[in-house]
Amino acid sequence: MYQLACVDGYRCSSTEATYVLDIIPLSTGLAATSSDQRLSLFDPLRLSQGPLKSIQTNHGNLTSAKAYNTAGSVIVTTGENGTISVWDLRLDPANAQALQIKAHPSFLSLACSSETNTLAAGTELANHQASILLWDLRSPSAPKTQYNEVHSDDVTELGFHPTAPHLLLSGSTDGLVNFCDTRITDEDEVVVQALNHGSVHQAGFLNATEVFALSHDEKFALYDVAEGVEKGTATLNIGDARTALGCQYVAGVTPKLGGAGAVIGAGSQEYVHYFPPLCVTSRKIH
Repeated sequence: MYQLACVDGYRCSSTEATYVLDIIPLSTGLAATSSDQRLSLFDPLRLSQGPLKSIQTNHGNLTSAKAYNTAGSVIVTTGENGTISVWDLRLDPANAQALQIKAHPSFLSLACSSETNTLAAGTELANHQASILLWDLRSPSAPKTQYNEVHSDDVTELGFHPTAPHLLLSGSTDGLVNFCDTRITDEDEVVVQALNHGSVHQAGFLNATEVFALSHDEKFALYDVAEGVEKGTATLNIGDARTALGCQYVAGVTPKLGGAGAVIGAGSQEYVHYFPPLCVTSRKIH
């Protein structure tokens, strides 16, 4: 565990308190979304000089942002009014929106696979239904697939498998982390594995076989979803991360390059911790 020291920074100039919602590394810099509903691009070596460009989004309230193509600096954002926007941050702000989709009252989560040209979005529970919609961005006029029974509450997390992009991880406040084979349209067959972790705040692949899950009450665990491994049992369960890590919240979990672990970012109102790395092979946290 290391204490972080701020060497550079940027504070939003808004008169109201503004929060950074997502930070996404791109080839052209760092993309960031914020609670003032803006999508901005920063030079990570010159943060104090402010954004290189800043775009006012139109989602009502931003709820999720994901990179569609990091090399091409293409970002996807969504929000409470049910719109999804695709942005090319290489272009001027006035021309950066490449596509907008309007499909649902409210989206909470996104996942992108440039390899298969697929965009997935998860919805808030509405009229007793929470859905996962998938589009082929080469023909985005209508979803190519929609699952309405994979989860029974808000779909809070989505992510494609790093080497098998037809597999989609989904997490929900219903407590489940599901793995869906998106080549299957039959909802009775689409879920190939399920983990019961508790109301899911964050979840994702660390590598081809291991995933993490973090609940809304800060319970953290690792699971191995490889063939031949006992299904549904955590390989590492640290329980309440606030107790285990001496923090007030977990801000995020970022896989390391090469799949050899991850970095946990955790903090409190007074300071931020940096925990490198989460070693999934030894089942220990350093």
